Amino acid sequence: MIEVALHAESDAALTVEVLGHLEAQLVAARRLLQVVLEQGVAIRNRDVRGVVQLTGVLQAELQRRQLLENQRLMLLQRAGSRLGVPGGAVTLALLETLMDPQSALQAGARSAELRGLLETVQREHHVNRALMGQELAFLDHLLKLAGMGGDESYNAGGDRLATNAAQHTGHRVFDLEV
Repeated sequence: MIEVALHAESDAALTVEVLGHLEAQLVAARRLLQVVLEQGVAIRNRDVRGVVQLTGVLQAELQRRQLLENQRLMLLQRAGSRLGVPGGAVTLALLETLMDPQSALQAGARSAELRGLLETVQREHHVNRALMGQELAFLDHLLKLAGMGGDESYNAGGDRLATNAAQHTGHRVFDLEV
């Protein structure tokens, strides 16, 4: 009887921690999405300072996410020992067996929302990377047209371009008559 009461108390505490952790993950994912969306706007507006600033903010958010990931792993280890399985084998379905029905519903809803947010962040980040690649390729093209493509230029992947003097022939950019 005492053992059952201790497990119930332990399960309730674990439930509170899991729900709290999922909420913290959601808050972090929303912040991350906001940064990625703002960065996309800055890229489209060719706001170089904004892109650089938001890249720094993005890095800080990713570091916060890493801390949350470490907390998640510790939480899974504790849940795993309660469930008698390795931490890596703990799933939301297994965790829900320790929760009351209302908490299990909340955990499922938060988990689904988190997955959706992270998928959106990933998709928008890929769009931003593609836009940045296009901008770098366009800049590279302009530098070549201006005859300034030597060792100072970079390709869309950010790699230095190898050029030789034979490639530095003049280009007609404008052909105007007055």
